[in-house]
Amino acid sequence: MITIYHLETSRSERIVWLMEELGLPYDLQVFPRETTGAAPQPLKEIHALGKAPVIRDGDTILAESGAIVDYIVHRHGGGRLALPPADSAYARYVYWLHFAEGSLMSLLLIALVLSRVKEAAASPVTARMRERMKQMLSFVDTELAGGPWFAGEAFTAADVMMVFPFTTLRNFLDYDLAPYANIVAYLARVGARPAYRKAMSLAGPTRSYV
Repeated sequence: MITIYHLETSRSERIVWLMEELGLPYDLQVFPRETTGAAPQPLKEIHALGKAPVIRDGDTILAESGAIVDYIVHRHGGGRLALPPADSAYARYVYWLHFAEGSLMSLLLIALVLSRVKEAAASPVTARMRERMKQMLSFVDTELAGGPWFAGEAFTAADVMMVFPFTTLRNFLDYDLAPYANIVAYLARVGARPAYRKAMSLAGPTRSYV
């Protein structure tokens, strides 16, 4: 059985959600954040960087959301929630699976860091980042117009990866999604999924955005 080491209010909620969608058994171990927001020492003893998510599968310890999602889907899910290379939507599936961390989260994390630096508020760099965020969110919103899911008609692991930046991350970086109707409608569809609701009851943040 896979053990999920979950840091409160973190990306590791994705892995709980994935396991619920696949109907796979798992052992969930929850770690509270320290008062500084950092991971506690016991989590660092499992993985040196103290990052979440981390899973244990037998003798294998694996970190990184995308790697874990890909591993579970193919190692334990029989390819469910993934698309085969021959599928016409395969390119979209792979793109959004990696876009979540490669493009979207990297931009939002820069914005998060700038928001914590008082002196950066009046900086032109901050203004440029805000504009880039608007461009990024507009791009995602437009791409979702053909929905209902990121890869098209089928709900996939790409959706599991893409939701976090629009929900839990906003506990740390406050931004408004109201101008992006397709993203808002997408999150409503996600919020209606029984597996998502179950996962958030176990591993979600205390504040809800869907």
